[in-house]
Amino acid sequence: MINRRTFLAASGASLLMAQTSTDWRKQIGLELYTVRDLLPKDYEGTLAKVAEIGYKEVEPATNYAGMEPKQFRAMLDKFGLSAPSTHVGATDGPDLEKQLEGFQTMGIKYTEIRGGAPGGSGGRGPQTEESVKRTAQQIDKHGEVAKKFGMKMLIHNHTQEFQPLEGSALHPYDILLRETDPALVAMQLDIGWASVAGQNILEMFQKHPGRFELWHVKDARGIRLMTPQMTQPERQRSAMLVPVGEGEVNYKAMFAAAGQAGLKHFCVEQDNAADWGDSMAAARVSYQNLVKILA
Repeated sequence: MINRRTFLAASGASLLMAQTSTDWRKQIGLELYTVRDLLPKDYEGTLAKVAEIGYKEVEPATNYAGMEPKQFRAMLDKFGLSAPSTHVGATDGPDLEKQLEGFQTMGIKYTEIRGGAPGGSGGRGPQTEESVKRTAQQIDKHGEVAKKFGMKMLIHNHTQEFQPLEGSALHPYDILLRETDPALVAMQLDIGWASVAGQNILEMFQKHPGRFELWHVKDARGIRLMTPQMTQPERQRSAMLVPVGEGEVNYKAMFAAAGQAGLKHFCVEQDNAADWGDSMAAARVSYQNLVKILA
């Protein structure tokens, strides 16, 4: 006899099986913003080195090397790479669908679309609950267009999305989660910045299961020294970004909850990798550490 408790237990077991059956080591991605200093000099050579390290996915962040979609896809294929998501989003306008057709050719499944409403489509810098709601409505509207090409909109965060709105206990991120349609919109959770912002990531997964299809896997030091009184800009300035596995974010626990989160794709990102003197070396350290974490 199946009662509610039995059903929940069975559902929990299914989630656990889904979490443990995925070998995330086989699809580790790199946000190309990490190696952005190298791309203008030799885009194709940079991708070759990224693939040589062992990365299987990439997320474009600046451009597509001036290539047409078919050319860019051929370059990815050459190195055994795929690009399921992009931060070089489309722009709302008469040729929006043509842009999305190009993304489809490149194999992109998640994108941003700029423009179309006050506040933009990325959820950046809104000041009131109503303005964030308008942004969410616009993201859903763009999501309807993207859906025709087999894509979803993505919402990416830094720390400011977790700054309480003036006169409200709500954060912009709360509203974006609540007001966007999961069938059209995926949250790309930058776990590093959300951790710097003081968020309990595992609790977010529990409260909004399935919403976090994309992750930015970023690590930082200094989080433990932050105080509740610090503003989000202060927190962001206080954080020292480091290769994955060299900081304070517990990625073993994060990936253990990947099934609950709804994870489908993730990419390593270190915004300041070039400042280390060798951004490719930093990307290599992140990859090697993450493989150990996921073992």
